[in-house]
Amino acid sequence: MAQQRKCIFITGGASGLGREVARYFADKGWFVGLADVNEAGLAETAAMLPPRMSSSHKLDVTNRAQWTQAVADFAKAAGGRMDVFFNNAGIGAGGPIQDMDDADIDRLIAVNITGVISGTRACFDLLKTTPDSCVLYTASAAGIYGIADLSVYSATKFAVRGLAESHDIEFRKYGIKARSLMPGFIDTNIIAGVADGSNRSGKELLESSGIMVSPVSIIGPAAWKAVHGNKVHTPVNKTAKQLAFAARWMPGRLRGRDAGLTRRLGDALSSG
Repeated sequence: MAQQRKCIFITGGASGLGREVARYFADKGWFVGLADVNEAGLAETAAMLPPRMSSSHKLDVTNRAQWTQAVADFAKAAGGRMDVFFNNAGIGAGGPIQDMDDADIDRLIAVNITGVISGTRACFDLLKTTPDSCVLYTASAAGIYGIADLSVYSATKFAVRGLAESHDIEFRKYGIKARSLMPGFIDTNIIAGVADGSNRSGKELLESSGIMVSPVSIIGPAAWKAVHGNKVHTPVNKTAKQLAFAARWMPGRLRGRDAGLTRRLGDALSSG
């Protein structure tokens, strides 16, 4: 019976979206593999889950050798299956591109693009041998339309969006679906930092500008819906849905009259 239980492997499982999706799927009776570079955070997440329903794996997503080991260890713990791979780990950094540090740019690309690609490659064989499996990517509202002063971060999320679209077609013959979550601003550590030149957090700046910051609890149901639905992309919360609508039907407004919205989004996220 143990081999028949559904299993999900989650990167970025030590906090934020990864932790919340872990809790939600565990409540549905799924076995959860938690992967993160933050071992203390992994232990905290694991303590929130039912006994013997999770495994923890230290993983730097930029290290391909660690990917190989983490996936192999998860396969043993999960009975050789991976129904869902939540390819979620990512970081945020911003500012005008001319002012960004080389190291910040390189790190964003290494984690948000190369690490994501490495994850899909490392998990592919396990997904292929699990019927009706799914790789779920964390993109962003910043992957719907480019965000001012967040151009590199935004570009990484457009790349993740492209991976989901490509892989949903490419992997179909193997019985693997590809999906993406496109959250607007969620109340996690990424917007908790205090903005430069301010005594307010990114969350406070967003809310004072009239931009919704949603509770992290919305991400679990959104992930469940994405995995079990037919849409490749799932915008999460009002801001993401507004951006998706405007990008499709009124792109000129995003460049013109509504450009202030994308700039406010960028100012707040670059504070984190």
